[in-house]
Amino acid sequence: QGRILEKTGLCSQITFGRYVRQGRKLGLDPKLLIQDLQFNKVPVRVYQPKATSDGPRRGILFFHGGGWVFGSLDTYEKVCRYLSRESDSVVVSVQYRLAPEHKYPAAYEDCLSATLHFLQHLQRYGVDPARVIVCGDSAGGNLAAAVSQTLAGSSHLPKLRAQILIYPGLQALDFNLPSYQQNRGVPLLFRERAAFFALLYLNGDALHMQEVLEGSHIPPDMRLKYRKWVSPDNIPEEFKVRGVKPLRPTDFIAEVYETVKRFCEPNLCPLLAEDSVVHQLPESFILTCEYDVLRDDGLLYKKRLEDNGVPVTWYHLEDGFHGIISLYDYCGFSFPSGKRGLDRVVNFLKSL
Repeated sequence: QGRILEKTGLCSQITFGRYVRQGRKLGLDPKLLIQDLQFNKVPVRVYQPKATSDGPRRGILFFHGGGWVFGSLDTYEKVCRYLSRESDSVVVSVQYRLAPEHKYPAAYEDCLSATLHFLQHLQRYGVDPARVIVCGDSAGGNLAAAVSQTLAGSSHLPKLRAQILIYPGLQALDFNLPSYQQNRGVPLLFRERAAFFALLYLNGDALHMQEVLEGSHIPPDMRLKYRKWVSPDNIPEEFKVRGVKPLRPTDFIAEVYETVKRFCEPNLCPLLAEDSVVHQLPESFILTCEYDVLRDDGLLYKKRLEDNGVPVTWYHLEDGFHGIISLYDYCGFSFPSGKRGLDRVVNFLKSL
């Protein structure tokens, strides 16, 4: 396996990508106490406001984006500091294991494990058990949604107060939804890359990427079963004006399905969870960007949550593209709409 990765130059690609996205080491923050710890053997970074507080604070578990392949505590340092300072909350940033070295469900298990540890030790961090929130962007939004679903039915732990999903990737059944067609070549996430990352997370390799993009990886009966949740019909018309072709999936290829059938597990593709799980989910905030292949994943999940009576605050960045939040104040770049999105997240947090 490793040899294949080397031969295709994939390893060097990933190593280089990780190096580029490292993020700079920041100095001390006068307003925050920042500690690197381990929760159930998972590395985390905890941000606590230094100011005294009238009572216990909100607690936020933050799962970073990066296609399950990139990203680290340092990459998201500025975002986490900002969230902690501006919303006066304790933030726990989780360093889950990355693909392709660690395949699904490693990232999900690490996020769940760190969350359980935090929920069992809230007092230690001065956190209010009634106000714990999971939050993530992109692949991190996927992980936050999966963790939230897993905890939805558990009675012996504090219930999550909310989930914040920032342009999450939530399904790998259909890479031809309107947003995938319209934004296939828009940085920072091309259509091909979305399938590539999903396959690296699932299998540690990107074999059969072409078949997955064309839709030959899902049996017709399953396609039919999931059509009520994953379908362009559930996307509001105003999102289809930029040109969408109704595409018929190519013929089903059984051996491809054999290698990717876990795409139908909700821990990997939360959009496929049953209604009985979805209706137990906490209040939700979903941020979508117009110029993002994952836009429709967010829109479809918003509809599912609303159909199941879950309150949803939705914020759409008309001029946003995928990854814009992580570029908040990044190496001297800053995008006003990224800051706008981040401030909406902070306002939502303050309302909880």
